[in-house]
Amino acid sequence: MMDGKKAYEKWLQDPVFDEKTKEELKGIAGDEKEITERFYKELEFGTAGLRGILGAGTNRMNVYTVRKATQGLANYINKLNVAEKGVAIAYDSRHMSPEFADEAACTLAANHIKAYVFESLRPTPELSFALRHLGCTAGINITASHNPSNYNGYKVYWEDGAQITPPHDKGIMDEVKAITDYGTLKTMSRQEAEKEGLYQTIGKEIDDAYIAEVKKQSLHPEIIEKMQDSISIVYSPLNGTGNLPVRRVLKELGFTNVYVVKEQEAPDGDFPTVNYPNPESEKAFELGLKLAKEKNADLVLATDPDADRLGVYVLDSKTKDYIPLTGNMSGCLIGDYVIGQRKEKEGLPKDGAFIRSIVTSNMADAIASYYGVELIEVLTGFKYIGQQILKFEQEKKGTYLFGMEESYGCLAGTYARDKDAIVATMLLCEAAAFYKNQNMTLWDAMMKMYERYGFYKDEVVSVSLDGKEGLEKIAAIMEKLHREKVTKVGSSKVLAVRDYVKGTREDIATGEVTKVTLPTSNVMYYELEEGAWVCVRPSGTEPKIKLYMGVRGDSMENATHRMDELKVAAKSLVEI
Repeated sequence: MMDGKKAYEKWLQDPVFDEKTKEELKGIAGDEKEITERFYKELEFGTAGLRGILGAGTNRMNVYTVRKATQGLANYINKLNVAEKGVAIAYDSRHMSPEFADEAACTLAANHIKAYVFESLRPTPELSFALRHLGCTAGINITASHNPSNYNGYKVYWEDGAQITPPHDKGIMDEVKAITDYGTLKTMSRQEAEKEGLYQTIGKEIDDAYIAEVKKQSLHPEIIEKMQDSISIVYSPLNGTGNLPVRRVLKELGFTNVYVVKEQEAPDGDFPTVNYPNPESEKAFELGLKLAKEKNADLVLATDPDADRLGVYVLDSKTKDYIPLTGNMSGCLIGDYVIGQRKEKEGLPKDGAFIRSIVTSNMADAIASYYGVELIEVLTGFKYIGQQILKFEQEKKGTYLFGMEESYGCLAGTYARDKDAIVATMLLCEAAAFYKNQNMTLWDAMMKMYERYGFYKDEVVSVSLDGKEGLEKIAAIMEKLHREKVTKVGSSKVLAVRDYVKGTREDIATGEVTKVTLPTSNVMYYELEEGAWVCVRPSGTEPKIKLYMGVRGDSMENATHRMDELKVAAKSLVEI
């Protein structure tokens, strides 16, 4: 842990830091708590890159912490001798996103690595596509996804198009950690970088290629043509990057009644209509639902600022209410449509696979079983789904059909290696047309799935623990769970415990311990009786500890009742 006061004084005196930074820091003089929060540690470069509050200080997102992360990435790239392929850079609508993108590009250029920078904001999945399309070594995306407006972030991708995984994540992290002096960071002016051919602006050509790939995932263009005028769609980009690509793909496929929420249409880093721009939040949908009632919409959609997550409300034609779908529900609905219709149209490959994260609904397993495809379970984080796609390509064995995680993200197709709300929006609108052609709503389709597969109910409970004390508390909770033997969660018996730090699965009744094949991760997973489960892990991107849980019931009422009981019981796991 750093001496916060000492680091604060250094930033005030060191000529490396500009006057604007020093003025901001002078403004907190005497506020010991604020100085400690900003300087007690370096903003950690984790497996997802950087994410933090905007501001001056070592534990904040600013031009210096962005330069430091990029210098570490550049050092790693140069060590591997793969600099000649360059790095693609995208950014979202947040405050300082274009500036951070430029800072990253100029640091790369000063290290003789070419940067391909989007001319304006673009979605995360397009960055994943772009770096593969351009044949780059890596990619950087400046975004804090769905965090509040005072945050920004820095995600790093590798040449396969997925966020960094071992060994590259550790290699880059080690390089970033090794930098102790901000004065050693290299940079140059954008003008100089452009002159030397080390800074190239990209845009339309990539957009066209990306949209073409998204459209290839459409399964029933003929049904869209037939139903285009009778489907009504309300969409909100939540003041982020989704507006242009979502509207473009829906228009090009033929949807004619697409209504965009005006107040949430233009890019705006303040996200003025919501506390935080998360499509999981009810508040994010208030304006969309109002518009949906006016337009008698079939579905209401919202993408988060970097357009990798999709939130959904669907119309129940019987009650005329709009019902929210969780990420598990919408993911399973799209997955069932994609795999089911692919089977109808062309049959399924013998080595077809449906991939989900360990905290995603077990309904995915039921869908995979029904269609006779393999279900592959991976750690939380879409990069592990991307890793499986790469493995299929390298081993020439396995066909990717669909991948999803509970956090409102999925991917059809392999053109990108991150979750893509653009393709999810397109497929959900197409599914709405497909089912409407059979006199069904998307809610009817969801109910049909429950009747076929069982009534799965899944929930996530987040416990926020901010600041230095919060981090210590999170570490203490996880340490306790790894140490203690839990045999019951509420009234539910624990059948087995998976400890992803130890890499073991222990059968509670027999005491038999077997190996878990997934990589080491700070996760505890409890298999409960009657198909229920609870998983505990610290968030990789926010100061939270997360409880994921699922049940399977024989009716919606039964599943809801079981979930209510489990939610209360599971919270006791994270009490100290």
